[in-house]
Amino acid sequence: MKIIYLHQYFNKPNMPGGTRSYEMALRMVQKGHQVNMITSNRQNDIQLGKWELENVEGINVHWLGVPYNNRMSFIKRIKAFIIFAYLSGLKAISLGADVIIATSTPLTIAIPAIYAKKKLNIPMVFEIRDLWPELPIAIGVIKNPIIKYFSKKLEFWAYKNSEQIIGLSPKMCEGIKMRSSSKKKVHNIPNSADIKLFQIKVNDVRKFKKKYNLKSSKQLVIYAGTLGKINGVEYLVEIAQRFIKLNNNVNFLIVGDGGSLESITSKAVNYNCLNNNLFLINQLPKNEMPALFKVATLSTSLFLPIKEMEANSANKFFDTLAAGKPIAINYGGWQKDLIQKHNVGLVLNQNPKNAAKYLDKLLRNEKLLKQMGRNSLKLARSNFSRDKLANKLIDVLESCVEK
Repeated sequence: MKIIYLHQYFNKPNMPGGTRSYEMALRMVQKGHQVNMITSNRQNDIQLGKWELENVEGINVHWLGVPYNNRMSFIKRIKAFIIFAYLSGLKAISLGADVIIATSTPLTIAIPAIYAKKKLNIPMVFEIRDLWPELPIAIGVIKNPIIKYFSKKLEFWAYKNSEQIIGLSPKMCEGIKMRSSSKKKVHNIPNSADIKLFQIKVNDVRKFKKKYNLKSSKQLVIYAGTLGKINGVEYLVEIAQRFIKLNNNVNFLIVGDGGSLESITSKAVNYNCLNNNLFLINQLPKNEMPALFKVATLSTSLFLPIKEMEANSANKFFDTLAAGKPIAINYGGWQKDLIQKHNVGLVLNQNPKNAAKYLDKLLRNEKLLKQMGRNSLKLARSNFSRDKLANKLIDVLESCVEK
Protein backbone atom coordinates (compact mmCIF):
# COMPACT_ATOMS: atom_id res chain seq x y z
CA MET A 1 0.00 0.00 0.00
CA LYS A 2 0.93 3.62 -0.49
CA ILE A 3 -0.05 5.34 2.76
CA ILE A 4 -0.39 9.02 3.60
CA TYR A 5 -0.01 9.50 7.35
CA LEU A 6 -1.13 12.92 8.61
CA HIS A 7 0.15 13.89 12.07
CA GLN A 8 0.82 17.53 12.85
CA TYR A 9 3.07 16.70 15.82
CA PHE A 10 5.14 13.74 14.58
CA ASN A 11 8.32 13.09 16.59
CA LYS A 12 11.47 11.11 15.85
CA PRO A 13 13.12 9.15 18.70
CA ASN A 14 15.71 11.92 19.18
CA MET A 15 12.93 14.47 19.80
CA PRO A 16 10.92 15.08 22.98
CA GLY A 17 7.35 13.81 23.03
CA GLY A 18 5.45 10.70 22.04
CA THR A 19 6.62 8.59 19.10
CA ARG A 20 3.49 6.53 18.40
CA SER A 21 3.27 7.65 14.76
CA TYR A 22 6.97 6.97 14.19
CA GLU A 23 6.75 3.47 15.69
CA MET A 24 3.57 2.62 13.76
CA ALA A 25 4.89 4.02 10.46
CA LEU A 26 8.21 2.19 10.92
CA ARG A 27 6.37 -1.13 11.17
CA MET A 28 4.29 -0.27 8.11
CA VAL A 29 7.53 0.24 6.17
CA GLN A 30 8.91 -3.03 7.53
CA LYS A 31 5.78 -4.76 6.17
CA GLY A 32 6.62 -3.45 2.71
CA HIS A 33 4.29 -0.44 2.59
CA GLN A 34 5.28 3.04 1.41
CA VAL A 35 4.61 5.74 4.00
CA ASN A 36 4.52 9.49 3.42
CA MET A 37 4.33 11.21 6.81
CA ILE A 38 3.03 14.78 6.57
CA THR A 39 3.88 16.79 9.67
CA SER A 40 5.09 20.15 10.97
CA ASN A 41 8.45 21.58 11.92
CA ARG A 42 7.54 23.48 15.10
CA GLN A 43 10.81 25.35 15.73
CA ASN A 44 10.32 29.05 16.46
CA ASP A 45 12.95 30.14 13.93
CA ILE A 46 11.62 27.99 11.07
CA GLN A 47 10.36 29.66 7.90
CA LEU A 48 6.57 29.57 7.81
CA GLY A 49 5.25 27.41 4.97
CA LYS A 50 8.62 25.89 4.05
CA TRP A 51 8.61 22.20 3.11
CA GLU A 52 11.53 19.84 3.79
CA LEU A 53 11.78 16.13 2.98
CA GLU A 54 13.64 13.66 5.22
CA ASN A 55 13.91 9.89 5.02
CA VAL A 56 13.63 8.49 8.54
CA GLU A 57 14.38 4.76 8.48
CA GLY A 58 12.35 4.32 5.30
CA ILE A 59 9.56 6.75 6.28
CA ASN A 60 9.28 9.72 3.90
CA VAL A 61 8.75 12.59 6.33
CA HIS A 62 7.49 15.85 4.83
CA TRP A 63 8.13 18.67 7.33
CA LEU A 64 6.09 21.88 6.97
CA GLY A 65 7.35 24.96 8.76
CA VAL A 66 4.61 25.97 11.23
CA PRO A 67 6.05 27.28 14.54
CA TYR A 68 4.14 25.94 17.56
CA ASN A 69 4.54 25.43 21.29
CA ASN A 70 2.15 24.79 24.17
CA ARG A 71 2.73 28.27 25.60
CA MET A 72 1.05 29.91 22.61
CA SER A 73 -2.30 31.63 23.03
CA PHE A 74 -5.45 29.84 21.90
CA ILE A 75 -5.79 32.15 18.86
CA LYS A 76 -2.19 31.53 17.77
CA ARG A 77 -2.72 27.79 18.12
CA ILE A 78 -5.85 27.95 15.96
CA LYS A 79 -3.88 29.90 13.34
CA ALA A 80 -1.18 27.20 13.32
CA PHE A 81 -3.84 24.48 12.96
CA ILE A 82 -5.46 26.24 9.99
CA ILE A 83 -2.18 26.91 8.15
CA PHE A 84 -1.13 23.30 8.55
CA ALA A 85 -4.55 21.99 7.51
CA TYR A 86 -4.54 24.02 4.28
CA LEU A 87 -0.97 23.31 3.13
CA SER A 88 -0.87 19.67 4.24
CA GLY A 89 -4.03 18.95 2.26
CA LEU A 90 -2.38 20.23 -0.91
CA LYS A 91 0.75 18.19 -0.17
CA ALA A 92 -1.29 15.01 0.36
CA ILE A 93 -3.00 15.41 -3.02
CA SER A 94 0.35 15.92 -4.77
CA LEU A 95 1.74 12.70 -3.28
CA GLY A 96 -1.20 10.38 -3.95
CA ALA A 97 -1.98 7.22 -1.97
CA ASP A 98 -4.11 4.10 -1.60
CA VAL A 99 -5.28 5.08 1.89
CA ILE A 100 -4.91 8.03 4.24
CA ILE A 101 -4.68 7.94 8.03
CA ALA A 102 -5.01 11.12 10.09
CA THR A 103 -4.29 11.25 13.80
CA SER A 104 -5.55 13.95 16.15
CA THR A 105 -5.03 16.19 18.06
CA PRO A 106 -5.80 18.76 16.77
CA LEU A 107 -9.20 17.87 15.37
CA THR A 108 -8.46 20.16 12.39
CA ILE A 109 -6.24 17.36 11.05
CA ALA A 110 -9.51 15.95 9.66
CA ILE A 111 -9.78 18.85 7.19
CA PRO A 112 -6.77 17.97 4.97
CA ALA A 113 -7.54 14.27 5.38
CA ILE A 114 -11.10 14.61 4.10
CA TYR A 115 -9.99 16.98 1.33
CA ALA A 116 -7.36 14.49 0.11
CA LYS A 117 -9.76 11.56 0.51
CA LYS A 118 -12.29 13.20 -1.79
CA LYS A 119 -9.78 14.48 -4.34
CA LEU A 120 -7.90 11.18 -4.56
CA ASN A 121 -11.00 9.00 -4.08
CA ILE A 122 -9.33 6.89 -1.40
CA PRO A 123 -10.48 5.56 2.01
CA MET A 124 -9.72 7.50 5.17
CA VAL A 125 -8.91 6.19 8.66
CA PHE A 126 -9.25 8.66 11.53
CA GLU A 127 -7.40 8.16 14.83
CA ILE A 128 -8.59 9.91 18.01
CA ARG A 129 -5.97 10.50 20.69
CA ASP A 130 -8.25 12.63 22.88
CA LEU A 131 -11.99 13.19 22.85
CA TRP A 132 -11.82 16.47 20.95
CA PRO A 133 -13.66 18.85 21.29
CA GLU A 134 -15.25 17.37 24.43
CA LEU A 135 -12.04 17.69 26.46
CA PRO A 136 -11.07 21.32 25.65
CA ILE A 137 -14.69 22.33 26.22
CA ALA A 138 -14.67 20.58 29.62
CA ILE A 139 -11.49 22.33 30.79
CA GLY A 140 -12.61 25.73 29.49
CA VAL A 141 -10.11 26.10 26.64
CA ILE A 142 -13.01 26.40 24.18
CA LYS A 143 -15.57 28.81 25.59
CA ASN A 144 -16.90 30.64 22.56
CA PRO A 145 -20.29 29.10 21.61
CA ILE A 146 -19.60 29.59 17.89
CA ILE A 147 -16.26 27.74 18.12
CA LYS A 148 -17.96 25.01 20.19
CA TYR A 149 -20.62 24.62 17.51
CA PHE A 150 -18.19 24.35 14.60
CA SER A 151 -15.85 22.07 16.58
CA LYS A 152 -18.67 19.60 17.13
CA LYS A 153 -19.69 19.86 13.47
CA LEU A 154 -16.10 19.12 12.46
CA GLU A 155 -16.06 16.09 14.75
CA PHE A 156 -19.24 14.66 13.18
CA TRP A 157 -17.92 15.45 9.69
CA ALA A 158 -14.67 13.58 10.43
CA TYR A 159 -16.52 10.49 11.65
CA LYS A 160 -18.93 10.56 8.71
CA ASN A 161 -16.08 10.59 6.19
CA SER A 162 -14.02 7.85 7.86
CA GLU A 163 -14.18 4.26 6.70
CA GLN A 164 -12.59 3.20 9.99
CA ILE A 165 -12.00 5.01 13.28
CA ILE A 166 -9.30 4.32 15.87
CA GLY A 167 -9.70 5.20 19.56
CA LEU A 168 -6.81 5.00 22.02
CA SER A 169 -8.84 3.69 24.95
CA PRO A 170 -12.09 1.80 25.59
CA LYS A 171 -13.71 4.98 26.93
CA MET A 172 -12.68 6.93 23.82
CA CYS A 173 -14.22 4.24 21.65
CA GLU A 174 -17.45 4.46 23.63
CA GLY A 175 -17.50 8.23 23.14
CA ILE A 176 -16.85 7.87 19.40
CA LYS A 177 -19.64 5.32 19.03
CA MET A 178 -22.07 7.67 20.75
CA ARG A 179 -21.22 10.41 18.25
CA SER A 180 -20.61 8.27 15.15
CA SER A 181 -23.32 6.96 12.85
CA SER A 182 -21.64 3.56 12.56
CA LYS A 183 -20.80 1.41 15.57
CA LYS A 184 -19.02 -1.29 13.56
CA LYS A 185 -15.94 0.62 12.43
CA VAL A 186 -14.43 1.78 15.74
CA HIS A 187 -11.26 -0.01 16.88
CA ASN A 188 -9.51 0.25 20.24
CA ILE A 189 -5.75 0.49 19.61
CA PRO A 190 -4.24 2.11 22.71
CA ASN A 191 -0.81 3.61 23.14
CA SER A 192 1.80 0.89 23.30
CA ALA A 193 4.71 -0.40 25.32
CA ASP A 194 8.07 -0.34 23.51
CA ILE A 195 9.39 -3.30 25.45
CA LYS A 196 12.66 -3.84 23.56
CA LEU A 197 13.53 -0.14 23.72
CA PHE A 198 13.18 -0.08 27.51
CA GLN A 199 15.38 -3.10 28.21
CA ILE A 200 18.73 -1.30 28.36
CA LYS A 201 22.25 -1.99 29.58
CA VAL A 202 23.54 -1.04 33.04
CA ASN A 203 26.28 1.08 31.44
CA ASP A 204 23.65 3.21 29.66
CA VAL A 205 22.02 3.89 33.03
CA ARG A 206 25.37 4.95 34.50
CA LYS A 207 25.96 7.36 31.61
CA PHE A 208 22.49 8.85 32.09
CA LYS A 209 23.02 9.33 35.83
CA LYS A 210 26.33 11.07 35.18
CA LYS A 211 24.89 13.31 32.45
CA TYR A 212 22.07 14.57 34.67
CA ASN A 213 23.97 14.40 37.98
CA LEU A 214 21.64 11.75 39.46
CA LYS A 215 24.09 10.29 41.98
CA SER A 216 21.83 9.84 44.97
CA SER A 217 21.15 6.34 46.29
CA LYS A 218 17.71 7.48 47.43
CA GLN A 219 14.47 6.19 45.94
CA LEU A 220 13.26 8.26 42.99
CA VAL A 221 9.67 9.10 42.05
CA ILE A 222 9.37 10.62 38.57
CA TYR A 223 6.88 12.48 36.43
CA ALA A 224 7.90 12.58 32.75
CA GLY A 225 5.60 14.40 30.37
CA THR A 226 3.82 17.62 29.49
CA LEU A 227 3.60 20.27 32.18
CA GLY A 228 0.25 21.65 31.10
CA LYS A 229 -2.52 23.12 33.19
CA ILE A 230 -4.60 19.96 32.77
CA ASN A 231 -1.82 17.77 34.19
CA GLY A 232 -1.78 19.55 37.55
CA VAL A 233 1.81 18.52 38.30
CA GLU A 234 1.86 21.02 41.19
CA TYR A 235 0.18 18.10 42.98
CA LEU A 236 3.53 16.28 43.00
CA VAL A 237 5.21 19.33 44.55
CA GLU A 238 2.62 19.19 47.34
CA ILE A 239 3.51 15.54 47.94
CA ALA A 240 7.26 16.21 47.82
CA GLN A 241 6.88 18.95 50.44
CA ARG A 242 5.27 16.45 52.81
CA PHE A 243 8.03 13.92 52.17
CA ILE A 244 10.64 16.30 53.61
CA LYS A 245 9.41 15.24 57.04
CA LEU A 246 7.67 12.00 56.10
CA ASN A 247 10.54 10.12 54.42
CA ASN A 248 13.94 11.69 53.65
CA ASN A 249 14.99 8.63 51.62
CA VAL A 250 12.85 9.72 48.64
CA ASN A 251 13.58 12.22 45.89
CA PHE A 252 11.18 13.50 43.25
CA LEU A 253 12.10 14.33 39.66
CA ILE A 254 9.88 16.22 37.20
CA VAL A 255 10.97 15.92 33.58
CA GLY A 256 9.19 18.01 30.98
CA ASP A 257 8.13 21.41 29.73
CA GLY A 258 4.91 23.33 29.33
CA GLY A 259 2.81 26.27 30.37
CA SER A 260 2.80 25.28 34.07
CA LEU A 261 6.60 25.05 34.44
CA GLU A 262 6.85 28.48 36.10
CA SER A 263 3.99 27.70 38.49
CA ILE A 264 5.58 24.36 39.43
CA THR A 265 9.00 25.95 39.95
CA SER A 266 7.55 28.78 42.03
CA LYS A 267 5.63 26.39 44.27
CA ALA A 268 8.70 24.19 44.74
CA VAL A 269 10.75 27.23 45.79
CA ASN A 270 8.06 28.41 48.20
CA TYR A 271 7.82 24.95 49.75
CA ASN A 272 11.62 24.67 50.06
CA CYS A 273 11.50 21.55 47.87
CA LEU A 274 13.46 22.65 44.81
CA ASN A 275 16.90 21.02 44.74
CA ASN A 276 16.16 19.68 48.21
CA ASN A 277 14.08 16.60 47.50
CA LEU A 278 12.51 17.74 44.22
CA PHE A 279 14.44 18.33 41.01
CA LEU A 280 13.53 19.57 37.53
CA ILE A 281 14.94 18.51 34.15
CA ASN A 282 13.82 19.85 30.80
CA GLN A 283 11.98 17.50 28.44
CA LEU A 284 14.04 14.58 27.13
CA PRO A 285 14.03 12.86 23.74
CA LYS A 286 12.27 9.50 23.62
CA ASN A 287 15.55 7.62 23.19
CA GLU A 288 16.69 8.81 26.65
CA MET A 289 13.46 7.81 28.39
CA PRO A 290 14.46 4.15 28.96
CA ALA A 291 17.42 5.21 31.11
CA LEU A 292 15.24 7.68 33.03
CA PHE A 293 12.66 5.03 33.83
CA LYS A 294 15.34 2.51 34.75
CA VAL A 295 16.70 4.98 37.34
CA ALA A 296 13.21 5.53 38.78
CA THR A 297 11.71 3.58 41.67
CA LEU A 298 8.19 4.54 40.64
CA SER A 299 6.64 6.63 37.86
CA THR A 300 3.54 8.83 37.97
CA SER A 301 0.83 9.91 35.54
CA LEU A 302 -1.14 12.94 36.73
CA PHE A 303 -4.23 14.91 35.73
CA LEU A 304 -6.66 17.33 37.30
CA PRO A 305 -9.94 15.73 38.48
CA ILE A 306 -11.77 16.12 35.16
CA LYS A 307 -14.03 13.22 34.19
CA GLU A 308 -13.27 13.59 30.48
CA MET A 309 -9.56 12.97 31.15
CA GLU A 310 -10.22 9.45 32.38
CA ALA A 311 -10.30 8.26 28.76
CA ASN A 312 -6.66 9.33 28.23
CA SER A 313 -4.00 6.99 26.90
CA ALA A 314 -0.89 8.69 28.30
CA ASN A 315 2.47 7.58 26.89
CA LYS A 316 4.06 7.77 30.33
CA PHE A 317 1.71 5.05 31.58
CA PHE A 318 2.85 2.59 28.89
CA ASP A 319 6.51 3.60 29.14
CA THR A 320 6.29 2.68 32.83
CA LEU A 321 4.91 -0.75 31.97
CA ALA A 322 7.60 -1.30 29.32
CA ALA A 323 10.30 -0.40 31.84
CA GLY A 324 8.90 -2.86 34.37
CA LYS A 325 8.24 -0.22 37.03
CA PRO A 326 5.28 0.49 39.34
CA ILE A 327 2.94 3.31 38.28
CA ALA A 328 0.97 5.75 40.44
CA ILE A 329 -1.94 7.78 39.05
CA ASN A 330 -4.41 10.23 40.61
CA TYR A 331 -7.44 9.74 38.34
CA GLY A 332 -10.04 7.11 37.55
CA GLY A 333 -11.04 5.31 34.38
CA TRP A 334 -9.64 2.35 32.51
CA GLN A 335 -6.03 2.83 33.70
CA LYS A 336 -7.23 2.73 37.30
CA ASP A 337 -8.97 -0.56 36.50
CA LEU A 338 -5.77 -1.96 34.95
CA ILE A 339 -3.68 -0.98 37.99
CA GLN A 340 -6.06 -2.60 40.43
CA LYS A 341 -6.70 -5.73 38.37
CA HIS A 342 -3.05 -6.47 37.59
CA ASN A 343 -1.45 -5.00 40.74
CA VAL A 344 0.98 -2.77 38.83
CA GLY A 345 0.90 0.28 41.09
CA LEU A 346 -1.12 2.69 43.14
CA VAL A 347 -4.23 4.81 42.60
CA LEU A 348 -3.95 7.99 44.66
CA ASN A 349 -6.75 10.40 45.51
CA GLN A 350 -6.55 14.12 44.80
CA ASN A 351 -5.71 15.02 48.41
CA PRO A 352 -1.88 15.40 48.53
CA LYS A 353 -1.74 14.73 52.27
CA ASN A 354 -3.49 11.38 51.96
CA ALA A 355 -1.65 10.57 48.73
CA ALA A 356 1.72 11.16 50.40
CA LYS A 357 0.87 8.69 53.18
CA TYR A 358 -0.18 5.94 50.75
CA LEU A 359 2.83 6.56 48.53
CA ASP A 360 5.19 6.44 51.51
CA LYS A 361 3.69 3.14 52.62
CA LEU A 362 4.32 1.60 49.20
CA LEU A 363 7.85 2.97 48.87
CA ARG A 364 8.78 1.35 52.20
CA ASN A 365 7.65 -2.05 50.90
CA GLU A 366 10.53 -3.19 48.68
CA LYS A 367 9.05 -6.62 48.08
CA LEU A 368 5.75 -5.19 46.82
CA LEU A 369 7.55 -2.65 44.61
CA LYS A 370 9.48 -5.44 42.89
CA GLN A 371 6.35 -7.53 42.43
CA MET A 372 4.49 -4.58 40.92
CA GLY A 373 7.41 -4.01 38.55
CA ARG A 374 7.29 -7.62 37.37
CA ASN A 375 3.54 -7.35 36.94
CA SER A 376 3.97 -4.17 34.86
CA LEU A 377 6.30 -5.85 32.38
CA LYS A 378 4.03 -8.88 32.19
CA LEU A 379 1.05 -6.63 31.40
CA ALA A 380 3.07 -4.75 28.78
CA ARG A 381 3.93 -8.00 27.01
CA SER A 382 0.45 -9.52 27.16
CA ASN A 383 -1.73 -6.49 26.34
CA PHE A 384 0.28 -3.56 25.01
CA SER A 385 3.14 -4.82 22.85
CA ARG A 386 3.90 -2.25 20.14
CA ASP A 387 4.38 -4.99 17.53
CA LYS A 388 0.98 -6.54 18.22
CA LEU A 389 -0.89 -3.24 18.22
CA ALA A 390 0.91 -1.98 15.10
CA ASN A 391 -0.18 -5.15 13.28
CA LYS A 392 -3.75 -4.40 14.35
CA LEU A 393 -3.52 -0.89 12.88
CA ILE A 394 -2.00 -2.20 9.65
CA ASP A 395 -4.83 -4.74 9.38
CA VAL A 396 -7.35 -1.88 9.62
CA LEU A 397 -5.61 0.03 6.81
CA GLU A 398 -5.34 -3.05 4.61
CA SER A 399 -9.03 -3.86 5.11
CA CYS A 400 -9.95 -0.42 3.74
CA VAL A 401 -7.91 -0.90 0.59
CA GLU A 402 -9.10 -4.47 -0.03
CA LYS A 403 -12.77 -3.44 -0.18
